[in-house]
Amino acid sequence: IALVGIAGAASAHVSVSSTDAAQGGFGKAVFRVPNESDTASTTKVVVTLPMESPFAFVSAQAKPGWKATIQKEKLAAPTKVGDFELTEAVRTITWTTSGDGIAPSQFDEFAISGGPFPDDESVSFTAEQTYSDGEVVNWDEVQKGDTEPEHPAPTLALAASASDGHDSSKDTDIKASASDDDGDNTAKWLSGGALVVALGALVVALRQNRRRA
Repeated sequence: IALVGIAGAASAHVSVSSTDAAQGGFGKAVFRVPNESDTASTTKVVVTLPMESPFAFVSAQAKPGWKATIQKEKLAAPTKVGDFELTEAVRTITWTTSGDGIAPSQFDEFAISGGPFPDDESVSFTAEQTYSDGEVVNWDEVQKGDTEPEHPAPTLALAASASDGHDSSKDTDIKASASDDDGDNTAKWLSGGALVVALGALVVALRQNRRRA
């Protein structure tokens, strides 16, 4: 029971995950928000995007019972993001409940879609969670070392971009081409050998005919 309690406490924080987010690409990031209060419901969730690696495009998931609001912010200087030149970027996405929100002992998920994601191994966000009793929890602490902070910032690991990765399809094409070349060479050698044998048989036959004559 103690171990279950420790595991539950360690995992009960706002986290972010994705199945398609890659460096320099577009994808979907899903923020999982558990309700940690025993008596109050979560009524508002604010996700803040990093300004040091702004996104050119961001859209918020529409959720029944929640209103999504996107807030942009002017950049200090024009910033090149992928093929786009940005003077402003999305800074926050806010989901506010129009119903009961996330009840105690429950969780919900909030998603954004966009990009390009930065050319880094990971990207960190911050999240603000507001409860119906007025309590506000900020998930913005950066982990240092092996010890996880009490309110860690949601951090998303990014897959390597397709251009950086090794293209296995090219290897397949090369192997197939090499196999075809080997097959062609083998066929040529077999054809040449058959021709030599045929010529040898023809010479033997001509000699035998001359002896008989």
